[in-house]
Amino acid sequence: MYIPDTYDPSQVKTILLANSFSSWGVELGPKVFEECPVNACTLSTNWKQNETADAILFRDTINHLHNRQPSQNKQIWIIYELESAVHSYLTGFDSRKREQINWTATYRVDSDIVTPYEKWVYYDERHKTDVKNREVNFAAGKTRQVAWFVSNCNAPNNRLQYAKELQKYIPVDIYGGCGPLTCPRSSKCFDLLNKDYRFYLSFENSNCKDYITEKLFANGLSHNVLPIVMGAPKSDYLHSAPVNSFIHVDDFSSPKQLAQYLHHLNENDTAYNEYFQWKGTGEFINTFFWCRLCTMVHDGGSAVVGKYTDVSRWWHEGACEKGASVFTT
Repeated sequence: MYIPDTYDPSQVKTILLANSFSSWGVELGPKVFEECPVNACTLSTNWKQNETADAILFRDTINHLHNRQPSQNKQIWIIYELESAVHSYLTGFDSRKREQINWTATYRVDSDIVTPYEKWVYYDERHKTDVKNREVNFAAGKTRQVAWFVSNCNAPNNRLQYAKELQKYIPVDIYGGCGPLTCPRSSKCFDLLNKDYRFYLSFENSNCKDYITEKLFANGLSHNVLPIVMGAPKSDYLHSAPVNSFIHVDDFSSPKQLAQYLHHLNENDTAYNEYFQWKGTGEFINTFFWCRLCTMVHDGGSAVVGKYTDVSRWWHEGACEKGASVFTT
C-alpha cells in the first residue's frame, strides 16, 4: 500500500465522524488503523473538534449540518455513500452545501476513494480459468431452475415485473415478501441454492452505474449457482466480477428470450459449466477503506473547497436508468 513521502507517524490525523456513528461498526480512537501501513489516525465523534479535525466524514448526507466556516477551509470534507443514487440524496436541496465536499467515498469508480461492496482479484492474471473445474459438473443433482430471495417489491427498475414475466417461460421460485415461498434462515436458503437450483436472480433495486452489491457477490457468486444480473451496465459487471461468471439481462431482448437461453443451458451441462471455470482462480478481498482513508488524509495537503461545484449533480446526473421494458416478446 502507498505510503506518502511526507508521512510523519508523530502527526496523528483526527477524522471526525459527523453522523450515523453506530452504522460504521468501528471503535473510536486509533484501533481501526492499527494494522495499516499508515496508521497515525484516530476517529472521533466529539463535535467540539469540528474546526480542528483534519477531516470530517459524513455518511449519506450533510444536509442537517452547518455550512463550512472560514476556519475549516483546510479541512477535508468527505461524503460516504453505498446506496444507489436513486435512494440517496447526499447534500439534499441546500445548494450551498453542494460545493463544499472535497472527496467522495462511494462504490463508483470515479470516486476519490472507491469503496466497492467487494473486489475480485485473480491469483495470476494469466490464468482466469481453473482446469480442475473441467472435472466438476456444477449442474449435477439440481432439479430446480431459478430462485430469487427478495423483500422489496417496489424497486423502480421493474425487477419484480421482469421476474414475473420470466415465470411465464421458465419456473422462477420467489422467496420472501414478494412471492409465495419462505426460507426463514439465510444459511438454509443458500444451502438450498447450492443443492437444488441452477440459476439465481441477482437483481439490484436500481439500474445505476457501478452499483453492484452483495446480491451478486454474497448471494450469487459465493455459491454454486449461476447469477442472472440486473442493475449496472454489463460493462461494469465485466470490470467487477470474474470472467464468464454471470448472465446479464441486457443481453436479451425480453424475459422470453432469456428463458430460451436458460432452457438451452438446462439441456447442456457442458455449456452451463463454462460459467464456473473461474472458481478457484482468485478471491474477493478486503479493500481496507479505513487504511486508504488514513493514507489519503496524510497525503491530502490543503483541501480545496469547490473541487465539486455540485456534488449532488455529480452523484445523480446520468447515473441511473429506468428499468427496461419487460413485456417485449
